[in-house]
Amino acid sequence: MGLADYFALDDHDTDVRTETLAGVTTFFAMSYIVLVNPATLGQAISIPGYTGDQVQQMLAVVTILSAFVATTVMALYANRPFAQAPGLGLNAFFAYTVVIGLGIPWQVALAAVFVEGIIFILLTAAGARKAIIRAFPEPVKLAVGAGIGGFLALIGLQEMGVVAADQATMVTLGQIATDPAATLAVAGLFFTLALYARGVPGSIVVGILGTTVAAYVIEWAGVVAPGTLTTSITGAQYDITPLAGAFVDGLVGAPAEGIDVFAFALIVFTFFFVDFFDTAGTLVGVGQVAGFLDEDGNFPDIDKPLMADAIGTTVGSMLGTSTVTTYIESATGVEEGGRTGLTALVVALLFLASLVVVPLAAIVPLYASHIALVVVGVIMLANVTDVAWDDMTYAIPAGLTVFVMPFTYNIGYGIAAGIVSYPVVKVAVGEYDEVSAGQWLLALAFVVYFYVRTSGALAAAV
Repeated sequence: MGLADYFALDDHDTDVRTETLAGVTTFFAMSYIVLVNPATLGQAISIPGYTGDQVQQMLAVVTILSAFVATTVMALYANRPFAQAPGLGLNAFFAYTVVIGLGIPWQVALAAVFVEGIIFILLTAAGARKAIIRAFPEPVKLAVGAGIGGFLALIGLQEMGVVAADQATMVTLGQIATDPAATLAVAGLFFTLALYARGVPGSIVVGILGTTVAAYVIEWAGVVAPGTLTTSITGAQYDITPLAGAFVDGLVGAPAEGIDVFAFALIVFTFFFVDFFDTAGTLVGVGQVAGFLDEDGNFPDIDKPLMADAIGTTVGSMLGTSTVTTYIESATGVEEGGRTGLTALVVALLFLASLVVVPLAAIVPLYASHIALVVVGVIMLANVTDVAWDDMTYAIPAGLTVFVMPFTYNIGYGIAAGIVSYPVVKVAVGEYDEVSAGQWLLALAFVVYFYVRTSGALAAAV
C-alpha cells in the first residue's frame, strides 16, 4: 500500500507534493517551540550535577521527541494534518505558576500532567470529550476560527517586533526602524503576503525561507553584526535520563512535599481545563479552515485526533515536558493544502531530523518563522462571516470568543467567555429553552474554574 492509498489522498483531493509542502510549512511555523520550550521550562527545572545549559539541551531533545511521537500518532491513527508539541501557555503555567510561583517540585508538576493525560485518554475512549465539544454553542464554534486567527497574528507580530509591550496601553508599536530584525521581518511579511495574493504555490514556505536567506546574506555582507539577524546552532545533550521518568518521583514524593490529594487535584484540574479547551478550540478552528466540519459545525470522528492529543500529553510527561497539545500553527499547513495525516507525518519526521541535524529549527530565526502566523491569522478572519451578527444571542458569544482569545493570550479563555455568555443572553431574550443542559453545565464549570484560577484558591491549597 502506497502513501496515497494509506492516507486516502484522492478522497481528500490532495497529493503527496501538496501534503509534503504543507508539512514543511507547519514545521517551520511551529519549530520555534524547540527553542522556546526549553527556555521556559529551564527556568523551573534544575537537576543536580547539570548546568542550566545542559538542562535546556535535554529539554530541547525531550521537546523534539514528544512532538515526534504525538504527531506520528496523529498522522497514522487520526489521519489528520494536525501537528503536536508541548504547548505555549501551558509550559508557562507549569514553570511560572506551579513550580516557581507555588513552589511545587517540578517532578510533582510532571506527575500532574501525567495524570491529566491518563484522564484524557479515559474520557476520549468513553466519548466524553467529543460530547462536551458538541455541546459548544453554535456561535462559539463559528467564531473559534477567527479568534484563533487574531491570536496567531498577535503571536506573530510580537515575535517580529511589530507589537511591543507598553506599561500604559499594554501593547504598542515596536521600534521597527531601529531594529534590523523587525525591519527584515516586516519586509518578509509583505513579500509573503504578495506571493500569497498572487496565488504562488508554497508562498508561506517561500516567504519564510526567503527571509531567512536574506538574514544570513545581510550578516555575511557585513551590513549588521553577526548574530543580529541569525541564530547560533548548537548541539544537544542527548542524555535525557534525569528528565524521563521523573513524573514517577513526583507521584511518589508529593505527600512527602506536603502536597495533599486536594492540592494535587487542583493542579491537575487547572492543567486539564486549559488543555481541554485549548485543544478543542484548535481542532474546531483549524478544522473549519480545512472544511472538516459538518453542516452543524461538528467535527466528524474528532475522537481520533483527541486521542492522539491525549497520548501526546501522557508520553510527553513521561519524557519530561509539560502538556503536549495540538498546535494552532497547523493552520499554516492547512492553508497550503494539507488535508491528511501525511502532512502530520512530514512534520513528525522533520522534528526527528532536527535531532540529528543540530536542531534544524535553529536555522530559521523566530521572527522569520512567525511570518506564517500573521499570514494565516489574516486568512482565518474570513471564518467570522459565518456568524449571524444581526442576532445578538449569536453576536455577543461570538464577539467575546474572538476578542478574549488574543487579549488573554489563551484559546481556552476565549471559548469560556463565549460559553458563559451564551445562556446569559439567551435567558435575557426569553429563549432559555434553546440552552441545553450540557451548555448550562459547561458555563457553570467555567465559572468554577475561573474562580479557582483567579481567586488565589489554588495558592491557598498548596
